[in-house]
Amino acid sequence: MGREIHFGEEELTLKLTGLTGYFALKRKIIMPYSMIKNVTVDYFQAPQWMLRMPGTSIAPLNIYEGSYKYGNEWYFLSYERREPLIIIGLEGHVKYKYVIFQIDQATNLAAEVRRRINELNTLSKL
Repeated sequence: MGREIHFGEEELTLKLTGLTGYFALKRKIIMPYSMIKNVTVDYFQAPQWMLRMPGTSIAPLNIYEGSYKYGNEWYFLSYERREPLIIIGLEGHVKYKYVIFQIDQATNLAAEVRRRINELNTLSKL
């Protein structure tokens, strides 16, 4: 699949490897936990008028890799099948409002991201 998640102390990193990184024209996305507003697992259909800037898309096959702009918001999409995806909503990120990607065991991963965010929030209140 060409996607790996790395949990840091203060940030989550989506690393793209092999052809996935090549087609996305990007190797990694760093998301500080403090900027993650929500994490869900759901289906996502890219809007037809979404602008690819830069990246690769083959809409009939549901393949999207790279940066996209829709309205005034930037999305990073990385998936090639119509199945539940990790959808991360960000606030205050340098570029992206949403990072949406395909990965094995998406539900478990989303739960782990939420757990780490809650843990960080609890520590910051002490």
